[in-house]
Amino acid sequence: MQLHFSPSMRSITISSSNGFVDLMKIKVAARHISYRTLFHTILILAFLLPFVFILTAVVTLEGVNKCSSFVSGCLGRRFGPTILRRVDHSGRLVRDFQKILSEVKSADIPDNLKLPDSFDQLVLEIQNNQYDARTFALKLRAMMEKFEKEIKESKFAELMNKHFAASSVPKGIYCLSLRLTDEYSSNAHARKQLPSPELLPLLTDNSCHHFVLSTDNILAASVVVASTIQSSLKPEKVVFHVITDKKTYAGMHSWFALNPVSPAIVEVKGIHQFDWLTRENVPVLEAVESHSSIRNYYHGNHIAGANLTSTTPRTFASKLQARSPKYISLLNHLRIYLPELFPNLDKVVFLDDDVVIQRDLSPLWEIDLGGKVNGAVETCKGEDDWVMSKRFKNYFNFSHPLIAENLDPEECAWAYGMNIFDLRAWRQTGIREAYHAWLKENLKSNLTMWKLGTLPPALIAFRGHVHPIDPSWHLLGLGYQIKTDIESVKKAAVIHYNGQSKPWLHIGFEHLRPFWTKYVNYSNDFMRNCHILES
Repeated sequence: MQLHFSPSMRSITISSSNGFVDLMKIKVAARHISYRTLFHTILILAFLLPFVFILTAVVTLEGVNKCSSFVSGCLGRRFGPTILRRVDHSGRLVRDFQKILSEVKSADIPDNLKLPDSFDQLVLEIQNNQYDARTFALKLRAMMEKFEKEIKESKFAELMNKHFAASSVPKGIYCLSLRLTDEYSSNAHARKQLPSPELLPLLTDNSCHHFVLSTDNILAASVVVASTIQSSLKPEKVVFHVITDKKTYAGMHSWFALNPVSPAIVEVKGIHQFDWLTRENVPVLEAVESHSSIRNYYHGNHIAGANLTSTTPRTFASKLQARSPKYISLLNHLRIYLPELFPNLDKVVFLDDDVVIQRDLSPLWEIDLGGKVNGAVETCKGEDDWVMSKRFKNYFNFSHPLIAENLDPEECAWAYGMNIFDLRAWRQTGIREAYHAWLKENLKSNLTMWKLGTLPPALIAFRGHVHPIDPSWHLLGLGYQIKTDIESVKKAAVIHYNGQSKPWLHIGFEHLRPFWTKYVNYSNDFMRNCHILES
């Protein structure tokens, strides 16, 4: 940097040493400024100007796009590129590449196009073969489509394997049933009457709190009963009616005979012990036995007929869920016959076998149902898609004329799994008859009205007979959603592992399993011998 004084000392010119001249001129009026002031001014300018040029160069090189300040932003952006003769071409390159990608988007991919297996290999091929931009874009698109197809196929395979895992019986649970059945035949204590003769009157005592559980899973039944009794403030008033099938009856009876739950009472009955459950009274039995297409639908090849190219993994998962074999089990339909199975009872709470009770349920008997039959939690007021945002349109095929004529697609659905039933009010209705009638219509239509098990016909049969109860009584979705809120789980009275990921399966969610396993008696000899171990 150079300073030039005019002969008259009336002006000073500051110029740079790299070729830029006359950067600044200062005219000095002798009568208004002293030499001391002039000297100080020159020193300050000589000190500041190099920093201005440095800042301008740095900001320009870094490609700052926004004016954050005058000196470091605007000055560098406006003057830097001009002074340093540098221009940012990145925007133009992006626009050119977008144009090429748009052209390649609809182009046909050659069948013989050899694709690299990784991004690193693609970069190496570009270096070695000197691809033009279009060839690179075409290969990039083909690679992405290939990987997307492989990911989708893997997801379908995962869903199918999960479906098989959810539909099968784990070895430990199967072992438990066999060993307890053998114990029933060889141990008189395992065959003792349940409950004892002096307690039989309590089975029909309406001052007690009666729970009904229908299941063939001994381990699951043990957790439901144990959690209910441990959470009860008055366990001496708890009466459990456990209903199972003929093959599981001996093992189920053995478990509760050898593991008493006093002061509560447990009754174990097999379907074969109910005189009312005949083929004439229960058309579901005849339907399952006589319609081979139904059995093929639930037990057949679930991939056959499925167009995986146009089906999303979520839709496929829903279809698999709808084809669970449990939906043709009489144990699953049994709840619709509660008034006939327990003719002397006024109120019962029905529980699924995949629930855990965390709070005293006796207040349920105090809820005024307002003359309704079914006290249930509504499932149309939540945010999650899987469980708590369900309306009739989620369960029924509204393109079917019978469905479209009789149902409202926006009507709110409700939950099975923890229901308080007023059996006296129920007996005054035609709920069972409506259930049977709609089942027959769906069979006639080759299952085109709905696919998912027992809830859809119940949604129709109970229309006008449901009293909503507070959602805190029943939290659903623990078998669907890995993101279930833990604090909500802790506060709920009943948590429900509905969905495929049951807590007794390896596919159960690890962080949700402890709420269930805390009620499993791992010290029991039968549990240990069948290797049902705490994970």
